[in-house]
Amino acid sequence: MIGLVLLYGFGVNYIMVQTIDPQVIAGINQWVFFGGYFASCLAGIYLFNTSSNPLVSFVGYNLVVVPFGLIVNLVVHQYDPELVQAAIRVTALVTMLMMTLGSIFPSFFEKIVGALTLALLAVIVVEVVEIFIFGIHHGVIDWIVAGIFCGYIGYDWARANKIPYTLDNAVDSAAALYMDIINLFLRILRIMGRKK
Repeated sequence: MIGLVLLYGFGVNYIMVQTIDPQVIAGINQWVFFGGYFASCLAGIYLFNTSSNPLVSFVGYNLVVVPFGLIVNLVVHQYDPELVQAAIRVTALVTMLMMTLGSIFPSFFEKIVGALTLALLAVIVVEVVEIFIFGIHHGVIDWIVAGIFCGYIGYDWARANKIPYTLDNAVDSAAALYMDIINLFLRILRIMGRKK
């Protein structure tokens, strides 16, 4: 069931990329866009994390999928389609590897989740300071973030296999994995885009 929910989210993103002109998204006031993005994502995360009703969790999942899809749309249109396809392949392979490792070594991923969270928060602060104060972005940050989300994929997959198999838990687990995978994809695309 997790796979179907993930495929639904990726399918929605694919449709958004194919049908929404990125110029329309880029034309939205930045403060309005990012305010709406964060409000929608936070509301979605709250819904799927706090609800035990699969329908409510699915609404929350969609509140994350749609704004992520807008970001994906803006980003992928900056790159050659062949590079985007290559980044999708690499992301899929890395995701499968991390899911396998999460199945084999679940206790390892449970032990490192706190460190992953601290590392992600630290990297977000560093990246925000770099971009908004110094006007620069170091490529090593993309590698670090990609590594962090690899760890999160392993953790979220291990957690999905540990909790009871219910429809609501499937939606919740898929939502967490979706965010991990999309963030990993965006960083892989950026890394691969720099190499061309």
